Amino acid sequence: MTLPSPALAPDRLDPAGLPQHAALAAQTRDGLVESIHYGSAAATAADGSLLLSAGDPRAPFYPRSALKPLQAVAMVRAGLELPADLLALAAASHSGGPEHRDGALRILELHGLGPDALENSTDLPYGVREREEWLRAGGTATQLAQNCSGKHAAMAATCVINGWPVAGYLDPAHPLQQQVARTVVELTGEEPERTSTDGCGTPLFALTLGGMARAFGRIAAGTGTAESDTAEAAVAVAMRRHPEMVAGRDRDVTALMRLVPGLVAKDGFEGVQLAGLPDGRGVAVKISDGGDRARMPVTVRILTAFGVDAETLSGLATAPVLGGGHPVGLLQATDFLSSITPSTDAR
Repeated sequence: MTLPSPALAPDRLDPAGLPQHAALAAQTRDGLVESIHYGSAAATAADGSLLLSAGDPRAPFYPRSALKPLQAVAMVRAGLELPADLLALAAASHSGGPEHRDGALRILELHGLGPDALENSTDLPYGVREREEWLRAGGTATQLAQNCSGKHAAMAATCVINGWPVAGYLDPAHPLQQQVARTVVELTGEEPERTSTDGCGTPLFALTLGGMARAFGRIAAGTGTAESDTAEAAVAVAMRRHPEMVAGRDRDVTALMRLVPGLVAKDGFEGVQLAGLPDGRGVAVKISDGGDRARMPVTVRILTAFGVDAETLSGLATAPVLGGGHPVGLLQATDFLSSITPSTDAR
């Protein structure tokens, strides 16, 4: 499969060509709206059809690390077999704790590899407490500490299993990345609008919110083509059993999966949140400003509309705004669902 070359950004952006996002969340301070987060959202049914949408759900966007569960499915299809905790780590943007760093090293060692096989970028641990602990111990930016090291260790391992070259596994023309590209197309039901390179170095696909919601619904339900059912189910089960490996302590994605039985969730940089329910429904959210704080309240708003208990998710639905150390306002989702119209358009 031939991947299109990334396009260069234009010198100037035409406002008329920008996505038409909607107001999805707002922060108030003593009754006054202080900040508004615009974005788009989509939710799909078990058959992949679009159930709900807000903003501009068909505008291509980069899912960033929310692609990792799809990449993990591709690797399982290519023969990767790992204990559930390590497979969850392969789909993770982990916090960089000892369990995460050691887990990535275990994946490598199981396949006769060392840290020098990794081709991801270097970084400090992503989690706040993990980063502070790492720095206090004299740690510096490394590939193992970087939040994508589990995925990269699994990619190197998949190359060993298939007799593919480990060196250069990030090249879009490499057999591993071709396998990933085919899997992404199948699970989303659409061809990428373009490709780029993610922060860690892996190929990155521009897709629609509807396509990504469809993919997460399929993974959460463990369904796909007959020969790939096991791959989707394996990734979903691993993420459910080990949500702490998918993210980490104090991470909202880990909390969300613990609170909702059967749910599979993954965040991504630039305000991206995906979730899949075990009945095959999927949710995709993109916050237009790329900020992190609004994606979870918006996702929770859609999940509660789908029948997930609101009280269970109340701790993730809002965030207090402080003044002098005391609550004076709230960050919360808007009533954007009131303007969402059901769609029978399958794509």
